[in-house]
Amino acid sequence: MIAAKRNSDAKKRLLKYFICFLICLAVVILSCIIISSATTVEARSTVTLDLDSGEADENSSVLDILFLLAFLALIPSFLLMMTSFLRIVIAISFLRNALGTQTSPPNQVIIGLALFLSIFIMYPVLSEVKTEAYDPYKAGEITVEEAIDAGSKPLKTFMLKQVYETDLDLFVSLADSRGIIDSAEYDNQEKLADLSIFVIVPAFITSELKRAFLIGFLLYIPFLVIDLVVSSTLMSMGMVMLPPTTISMPFKLMLFVVVDGWNLLFESLIVGFR
Repeated sequence: MIAAKRNSDAKKRLLKYFICFLICLAVVILSCIIISSATTVEARSTVTLDLDSGEADENSSVLDILFLLAFLALIPSFLLMMTSFLRIVIAISFLRNALGTQTSPPNQVIIGLALFLSIFIMYPVLSEVKTEAYDPYKAGEITVEEAIDAGSKPLKTFMLKQVYETDLDLFVSLADSRGIIDSAEYDNQEKLADLSIFVIVPAFITSELKRAFLIGFLLYIPFLVIDLVVSSTLMSMGMVMLPPTTISMPFKLMLFVVVDGWNLLFESLIVGFR
């Protein structure tokens, strides 16, 4: 009897809990319905959609937006490969390795130096691009294609001034063999500005790499002499267990500071862009 009474009480409590759960669930569902209906009424009263509100302008078409996004994604590559950035960042990296300072200056500082020096060097070219291409396009005087063509001419002129003749001849001949251009049409200096930018840029990159590695070789020579002198001195003193780089690094830093190395390096890099 006691067990039956306990089972009966348990069933009653379970029934009460179930009824309370159903009541709470009904309240929650009713509240959601009321809030949803109120939001729908408010949205209907405030939001309107007019499909005939206007037509898209030619300059704001979907293709133009896609091309703009692609151009923005390629800006870092243009910065690296079509300006003075490449030569400067490689030269400063070679200097850091020659000094043996490992991570000083850090990579962020090297990139920042190369970036602002590149802006300083490229300022006349960028000003010409703005005057010849951006301002007329903004004023509606020329189309996008004309703006791109006008803006690429100062860049091509800048790159052609830095390109070795052998590198340019190499890529012109390769482009001719692939049927991209006819090399017979570019038989003088005046017509070289009409070359495709896809031919000039690889030649410019090759020439910049050659110059940057040549600068790195010249930077290594004085510091290599210091390493040889310190190593020979330590060997003659029998101090073979002492790393020569530990002793030579202060002398390298002293030499670099005494000759005002940063000014000499930056001046040489800036003047080197004729």
